[in-house]
Amino acid sequence: MIVPFCRPDITLDEAVAALNTLQSGWLTSGPQVEQFEQALAERTHCSHAVVVNSCTSALILAIKAQNITGEVILPSFTFAATANAVVLAGATPIFADILPDTYNIDPDHILSLITSRTEAILPVHFAGQCCQMERIQEMANEHHLAIIEDCAEALGASYHDHPAGSFGTGCFSFFPTKTITTGEGGAITTNDSALATRCRLLRAHGVAKDNWRRSTIEPGYNFRLSDILASIGLVQLSRLDTMNAARKKAARYYNISLPGHLGLPIPSLHCDHVYQMYALTLPHRDRFVDSLRSLGVEASAHFDPPVHLHHYYQSRYPSPPLPVTEETSRNIATLPIFPSITQEELDIVVNAIHRISKELR
Repeated sequence: MIVPFCRPDITLDEAVAALNTLQSGWLTSGPQVEQFEQALAERTHCSHAVVVNSCTSALILAIKAQNITGEVILPSFTFAATANAVVLAGATPIFADILPDTYNIDPDHILSLITSRTEAILPVHFAGQCCQMERIQEMANEHHLAIIEDCAEALGASYHDHPAGSFGTGCFSFFPTKTITTGEGGAITTNDSALATRCRLLRAHGVAKDNWRRSTIEPGYNFRLSDILASIGLVQLSRLDTMNAARKKAARYYNISLPGHLGLPIPSLHCDHVYQMYALTLPHRDRFVDSLRSLGVEASAHFDPPVHLHHYYQSRYPSPPLPVTEETSRNIATLPIFPSITQEELDIVVNAIHRISKELR
């Protein structure tokens, strides 16, 4: 039996919603997109949500729409898309180290990196747990910096009861591994009406509509989401709490069942961790992951190498060593976790880890 790393939780309701949209004749952005945006804004306690075709597109628009062209501080411990969006939007990435317990960006290191060229802080909420947003907000306010949250892994998570995506400009992903999915898709959340308006303009070629007349206000993109995918997203969003509860239940089972010498995830105070991924750290990580895969458990490693050690970023945006990031990337492993994971599958993972741990110790 193979235990997959991820299995999207799609029900008949999503299929019916997509079919109804197909039969409606409105396939591109339309009424389903508008309803999805309203539901996302309500869910994140924001005034506006703008849905797009990926979180990468959301990040690009969040930076472009705020005219950010200077330095953006972000963690290197993230998927390359976060840094790619900074570069593609015309800004400069400055890489910060992470905390050794949560693997989220280190606020103290952010503070040391702020210069007269800094224009934004881009925290990434790793694996479903929010960064220390209170401190990050204090720094941003003091230095007049924008906050752009990479919430790709954190829809439904919160910090001090404030939802991820409500601390600045939030950027979400609806990729199949995330807490909800539309196959491909993303969103921007904000309380800034002007920012939301400009994001909507830029996602659709920069064209303003005046009844049947269309005029290009500025060069834009085709970052639109279709009504077909939005209809799936609406159903998924209505099931978010149930799916996140299932993730948390699986994480609790891992926490009490896995060997104590492994570096298991540590929930932070004041955070509602939704366990989009279940990450642990251990020596001999590569042998561990290879051994799990040989036993039918599709484990992985997020993120190795960290972005500042990718060839492009080493040559174009060289960074000083980031010791916690580099050590974490060498030692981290991510286990299967998804809403529909069964007890049998969890037991297969746990038993395989106990077996491998004895062999590696």
